[in-house]
Amino acid sequence: MLNVGELSEGFVLDHIQAGKSMDIYKYLKLDQLDCCVAIIKNARSSKMGKKDIIKVECPIDMLDLDILGFIDHNITVNIIQDSRIIEKKKLHLPAEIKDIIKCKNPRCITSIEQGLPHIFVLTDKDKEVYRCKYCEEKHQW
Repeated sequence: MLNVGELSEGFVLDHIQAGKSMDIYKYLKLDQLDCCVAIIKNARSSKMGKKDIIKVECPIDMLDLDILGFIDHNITVNIIQDSRIIEKKKLHLPAEIKDIIKCKNPRCITSIEQGLPHIFVLTDKDKEVYRCKYCEEKHQW
């Protein structure tokens, strides 16, 4: 049995699709934070079969919920204070994301104008489709 210590303050990202934790680690730039991070991959789950979990010991304001919602809006965010869960945040698909992903269309203005932000807009909530704000190129995972 694996035992990862409890957090006194921070957050736990639970119900991450198995194998996605390293993507989340990269997108949230957790390697640049000066705090303790624990990644548990392929934990047993009665709901999901297998899941990943990330525990981060730092204030919740260090976390960009829009990035998490874009990656997987089914993740549960548990906020920890005094070693207890004080709040559970439900994520949603953000209407717009900026500089998280890059447009792959070589004719897009973002390919020519290097300083231009990469902005994607949620165009189909049911199918979770994001398109480039400038050229309408569909984002492909």
